[in-house]
Amino acid sequence: MDPDYQGTEAFSFGHVSANQLSFRVATAGAGDRLVLCLHGFPESAVSWRHQMRPLAQAGYRVWAPDLRGYGGTARPIGIEAYSIESLMDDVDGILDAAKVQRAIVVGHDWGGIIAWYYAMRHPSRVEALVIMNAPHPACFEREVRRWRQLHRSWYMGFFQIPWLPEAALSAGHGYIIQQIFERMVLDREQIPSDVVELYRKQACEPGALTAMVNYYRAALRGGGGLRQRRLRYPKIGIPSLVIWGLQDQALVAQNLDGLSQFVDDLTIVTMADAGHFVHEDKPEQVTQELLAWLHDKLGD
Repeated sequence: MDPDYQGTEAFSFGHVSANQLSFRVATAGAGDRLVLCLHGFPESAVSWRHQMRPLAQAGYRVWAPDLRGYGGTARPIGIEAYSIESLMDDVDGILDAAKVQRAIVVGHDWGGIIAWYYAMRHPSRVEALVIMNAPHPACFEREVRRWRQLHRSWYMGFFQIPWLPEAALSAGHGYIIQQIFERMVLDREQIPSDVVELYRKQACEPGALTAMVNYYRAALRGGGGLRQRRLRYPKIGIPSLVIWGLQDQALVAQNLDGLSQFVDDLTIVTMADAGHFVHEDKPEQVTQELLAWLHDKLGD
């Protein structure tokens, strides 16, 4: 059990080597099918605490890594180390470490962005795709040209500035990290103070904030987004579920518009009383929708 978090016995922590890095991974269950859960900013593997035990009880093997730069995972230096290509290589390496050819890939926020790209670029390794409040890259490119999304994405521009974002985010021992959850989580009972304190503590570890902000720098300044755009966005044929909290303060719901142009087998579930951190705002509802959809698409 992670010494920093004692709030659940739903999983245990270990370390695996993948893509020449050490990843800390929360694990649960021992089924034949692997569910790989990818967290977002500014969280860690603990964000999946509500989903891991039910998935394991349903017969799945569940891995939730701290993404590179986060929590107990290694923090390589440099912007390009956080390119989308490097992040996809991490998924490849983690699946190899798990000794599986394919997995059900679940992602939220940045984890969802990685999952979208991975399903497009490595479809043979994805059995099913689940996205939670993370826009398809093509839809986001469209929406960010419009004021309704652009003004919500101001922080992405701010994150391009050297050192200043880290200084702002680390001020007051990570006060802004705490405020992200205070302001964006609708049901704070589901994300108690000890979890928020863990996220804040992890973000303030040496080098962590630079790594976390480098995801955004690599997407824009590093050219990863441009490289991917040049490759275009092939239609995803893998069964795909999108769960979206409609009270998201960072992403407009119009990111869902036209999504069927990019995904063949698509199911969209919207939750009117959930925000950006949908899997933490409404954990029971999200888990129920997830398990029912997996049963429908993949069977027992």
